[in-house]
Amino acid sequence: MNAGLVLTLIGGLGLFFYGMKIMSDGLKKIAGERLKHILSMMTKVPVLGILTGAAVTCFIQSSSATTVMVVGFVNAGLLALKQAITVVMGANIGTTFTAWLVSSMSVFKVSQYALPLVGVGFAMSSFAKTKNAKFWGQVLMGFGILFLGLDYMKDAFVPLRKSQHVKDMFLAFSDNPLLGVLVGMVFTVLLQSSSATIAIVQIMAFNGLISFPAAIPIIIGDNIGTTITAQLAAMGTTLPARRAAMSHTLFNVIGATYMLVFVYTGWFAKGIEFMIPGKITSINVMFYIAVAHSCFNVINTVVFLPFIGFLEKASIFLVPKTKGYIDRGPQYLEKHLLDTPPIAMEQARHETVRMMGMACKSVSTSVNGFMSSDMSVLKPVSELEDAVDNLQSEITQYLVDLAQRNLSEEESEELPVLIHSVNDIERIGDHSENIIELTERKIEKKFSFSDDANNELNSMWDELNSMMIETEEALKNNDQETAKSVLEREEKINQFQVALKKGHVARLNRGDCDVRAGIVFMDLVDNLEKIGDHLTNVAEGVMGGMRWRGGENEDPVSDGQEQHP
Repeated sequence: MNAGLVLTLIGGLGLFFYGMKIMSDGLKKIAGERLKHILSMMTKVPVLGILTGAAVTCFIQSSSATTVMVVGFVNAGLLALKQAITVVMGANIGTTFTAWLVSSMSVFKVSQYALPLVGVGFAMSSFAKTKNAKFWGQVLMGFGILFLGLDYMKDAFVPLRKSQHVKDMFLAFSDNPLLGVLVGMVFTVLLQSSSATIAIVQIMAFNGLISFPAAIPIIIGDNIGTTITAQLAAMGTTLPARRAAMSHTLFNVIGATYMLVFVYTGWFAKGIEFMIPGKITSINVMFYIAVAHSCFNVINTVVFLPFIGFLEKASIFLVPKTKGYIDRGPQYLEKHLLDTPPIAMEQARHETVRMMGMACKSVSTSVNGFMSSDMSVLKPVSELEDAVDNLQSEITQYLVDLAQRNLSEEESEELPVLIHSVNDIERIGDHSENIIELTERKIEKKFSFSDDANNELNSMWDELNSMMIETEEALKNNDQETAKSVLEREEKINQFQVALKKGHVARLNRGDCDVRAGIVFMDLVDNLEKIGDHLTNVAEGVMGGMRWRGGENEDPVSDGQEQHP
């Protein structure tokens, strides 16, 4: 293959990827939140989850996008791992639609339609008046660019038809399926796209460079390779994301392993040939490959349908919880308890206490990072804040659902108080992110504070830390005496704020501190004071409306005073 052909192939592949991305992005924008709603609503029954995963992937033309969306739901606690597995299985089926799309180029001369589609799509995306019309224009433009890339790739392979060396190389895949599997894996990992690998195989078969039986092992290797891509994408992410990626790997690797038995015996190829009437030709071989790709994923899904529980348990076993793991989803909000309001209210209180523990730990960690000017200790804050935000949404929705039931007078009075407390706790967590931003500025600009300023900050933080501990204790045990102590501490926090501002002005007048560093200093003081205000609101909720037993369920995140260093 000369340099010109290599460049043509690379350019065609680039156009294929670019077109796929544009088309996928446009379709996702058209679907918007509807896809998220469908995924969250249609995964209760495994079969529906599989059909949903297949349909969504067909629509947005990207199994990776579907998987990322699913992982996002798992992270947010909206989908259980078992539900996510069914969608991932369906996504494997849906991604085969691209192979059917590519097959159409053996029937139609795609170059005749590709350029007009690009032109029409560009015009729509640039000049259409509505957003949806612009997005549809983006889809058409991506569709045209995709086929244009395929046409270039097809032309790049034409000169290789006469190369006996190339034919002998691909003939080896028929004799040694494991070699074909390896090639499929490597190609998919390098290209980061299973669709691209299958498209290349189809075009090679169309040009007579590879036989249908030799293409089958590459298809199987492609399915393994795409799971490696998912594993790489999940590295460094959350535990649910890694488990979802592992379930994908197990599903495809085990499926490829048993399917190789049928490949070696020749039964798989014969089965596909039996399904499609007529002789294999250069015109229809692309359809044979598309059918083989679909059959592998459909058969694998049907085989694993009764074993979704096994995939879930195996994924959990292979990706265990690590020390310091933060579970973002609710632990106490059982939907079936909503018809028993006293118990449901109790569960909501326990979840609120758990949320409080996370918010306090988030603030403690962020202040510790600020004081020590060490960004490395701040890594857990983002996860904690995400968990707090998610729990606010989950608890609030749970309480809104509970409000539709027949509540006692006391429960009706307590419910809005609890919602307000949940909102205050979420705002406490927000301030930890503000403190992280201040820490970044402090480190980036190399600000330093005087000894007096540091001592004053430490004194205010010690008081606020004690206030956090007491607020959590009051909330956990419904302890009104401790809640009173929290209210008394708020006055001290306010006094600290005034005193620190006066001290700061005095240091400025003496020239003991930098003006820019002083702004960061005062921003931190204001954040600490506002955290105190929200803690006071939670304590007032305990004083005025929290009527529960408290203290019966220990929280894995909140564990007494040790969590607030």
